[in-house]
Amino acid sequence: MLTRLKVSGFKNLVDVDVRFGPFTCVTGPNGVGKSNLFDAIRFLSALAGETLVNAALSVCAGGKRPFDISSLFYRIGDRSAQEMSFEAEMIIPGEGIDDLGQKAKAGITFLRYTVVLAYRMDKVRPSLGSLELVREDLDYIKLGEAWRHLRFPHKAGTWRRSAIQGKRTSPLIFTGFQGKNRIIKLIQEGGGRKTNAVSASALPRTVLSTVNTIENPTALLARREMQSWQLLPLQPSSIHTSDGFTAPEGLGPDGFHLAKTLYCLAHSDKNTSYACGDKDAVRFYDKIAARLSELMNVVYSIRIDRNEHCRLLTVELIDGNGTVYPAHSLSHGTLRFLALAVLESDPKAGGLICVEESENSIYPERIPALLQLLQGIATDVKSRIGPGNPLRQVIANTHSPAIVNMVPDDSLLFAESAETFKEGLKIKGVCFRWLPDTWRQRAAPDVNTVTRHRLLDHLVSSVAEYRDSSRQTIKSRRKRGEEITSHPDPQLPLPSFSDVE
Repeated sequence: MLTRLKVSGFKNLVDVDVRFGPFTCVTGPNGVGKSNLFDAIRFLSALAGETLVNAALSVCAGGKRPFDISSLFYRIGDRSAQEMSFEAEMIIPGEGIDDLGQKAKAGITFLRYTVVLAYRMDKVRPSLGSLELVREDLDYIKLGEAWRHLRFPHKAGTWRRSAIQGKRTSPLIFTGFQGKNRIIKLIQEGGGRKTNAVSASALPRTVLSTVNTIENPTALLARREMQSWQLLPLQPSSIHTSDGFTAPEGLGPDGFHLAKTLYCLAHSDKNTSYACGDKDAVRFYDKIAARLSELMNVVYSIRIDRNEHCRLLTVELIDGNGTVYPAHSLSHGTLRFLALAVLESDPKAGGLICVEESENSIYPERIPALLQLLQGIATDVKSRIGPGNPLRQVIANTHSPAIVNMVPDDSLLFAESAETFKEGLKIKGVCFRWLPDTWRQRAAPDVNTVTRHRLLDHLVSSVAEYRDSSRQTIKSRRKRGEEITSHPDPQLPLPSFSDVE
């Protein structure tokens, strides 16, 4: 769970400092940099498992080559920032499994990870460039100081006590010097306190990304936590795809393997083959159907069709008249809502989930059900962490006034363009503000807040400008005789779930 993120020098994020709760809704006009915050989180996640170059490629142009890595650094005219820095405070799982299948237990679960990267010319690939690891630290946050860092409302005696455990007296990874050489040290946990030191200048990846066994259990689980941070760009074409019997379990970022995941969750305590009379499985399907009925009251039940001949699993919905609708005939909004409902019911799905414009294809009157679902996915900070309440977090991104008008004040972040001066230069970047009299305002009283009225005015004018621009574009294309194809408007409903799209 990411509780605080500081970023500087990455895209248009300059001296950004944002705190997160279990559920956060980020809003603001188009083009100000809301998605760059998601990219920063994705980049940190990629650094925990990929090389520096591959991590950079993963957050730019869809990971497609060719690409100039220098474009990830903040630019002022023809100049670029020399370094980009990230500092993440996070709560990690208390237990996990290493690459050899051995059980790892964290020594402490509240950590701060810092990484600083610099751009370097690459003689082998001059058009691409390279990254140099300038600094990498993984340190602990004392249990007695946890309340200073976790400012969002929560039950200290139940949720916080179960989420934050352990004790530590020294950092796990830190940057130092041997003579003039900058080195990064990984301290092995346990009685021996063995230290592995490597030169920082030539490292192709972070030290954290190399930890894969229980010799360093806390660092390993920190790596696992960061790797679990994901953007969820649910694609209807992926969600409705049937799964083979041998498909992997677990919902993919695009929505792949929904059928297999739903089937496995329904039969998680069973070693028997699928049977329509299985009461526990039917009860689980009914639970998902009840959640889906909050979006569409015509849903009566849901099931998985198990085709033994083709060895395929297919999601099917059934209405009150007994009409069966295979997944490929469902509307985009229904498929996305169904995928989120399955994610909510999967205790193995943990970590941070970033969702962009989840209201797309959802009828405005059903947005409260969507918000309730998104908040239901996040951990319940009034209960203990456990199988029924995983350490899970949701950050949603939207420019919809309808969504913002229903989100609780404590959960809102507003992104807007802002200008400031740094080292004598005028800098334009993104600034994140919050509403007054909320926990973020109490944690950072010196930051200018934004009223809900001003926030909604910004969004309404932004949506109006977007629609006017779209209309002008369509008119111009029609004059040129170009074919006009429809595009989804986040404020417009799609047809009923029985309509094929």
